[in-house]
Amino acid sequence: MIFTIARKELRSLFAAPSTWVILAALQFIFAWFFLARLDAYLQVQTQLAQVANAPGATMSVASPLFGTLALMLMMLIPLLTMRLLAEERRNQTLALLLAAPVHTSQIVLGKFLSLVAFIILVVAASTAMLALLGIGTQIDSGLLAANALGLLLLSASYAALGLYLSALTKQPIVAAMSATALSFGLWLIDIGGAGTGNALRALSPTTHAQSMNAGFILSGDLAYFILTITTLLLLTIRRVENNRMYA
Repeated sequence: MIFTIARKELRSLFAAPSTWVILAALQFIFAWFFLARLDAYLQVQTQLAQVANAPGATMSVASPLFGTLALMLMMLIPLLTMRLLAEERRNQTLALLLAAPVHTSQIVLGKFLSLVAFIILVVAASTAMLALLGIGTQIDSGLLAANALGLLLLSASYAALGLYLSALTKQPIVAAMSATALSFGLWLIDIGGAGTGNALRALSPTTHAQSMNAGFILSGDLAYFILTITTLLLLTIRRVENNRMYA
């Protein structure tokens, strides 16, 4: 049933023309940043060749672009999560779904997996674009894979956060603005605490994605994302279950 709901949500997402516009705009912007970054790297490639242990194309071009894509997804994901629960509550279609003989956890997980599938598509398309660097130079496939994994986990945590906030209100715009503001605030905690040893940085998902951005997959970072996503999904299930009880 979880995958049935996920397929339904995914079909509904791609049935909307706005989804294709968002995908096209996202890829166009990312391609522009990619070409700009590649041009800057080519201009300094001669100087880098004279430096011992100079960073390669993957570290100089791909890794920063994954950080750029993370910011773009941080702003995009709340626009997608707001329709999963808040918009359905406003349109009173969620009540019909809750009245069906389907467990609340299946509803929440199905909606979450549909969004994760969409994120995987975006990350895979962007990673394939960056893999084109291999045509002209040798790329670090391990670093590329670690960056893709870090971006996927970071985006999944944003999706879980947005889904929970979407369950708290009937107004999609309020859900989107709340998710964007909170995600941006967590990002600022990481930026503001960089180099100061601020313990609050451990709360920011961006902090835990940085290791993967550098090519290191640490068990502590994986545990953070798993616990964060699981906790937010459990809170969402509890909130939706309360809606079902008092509907």
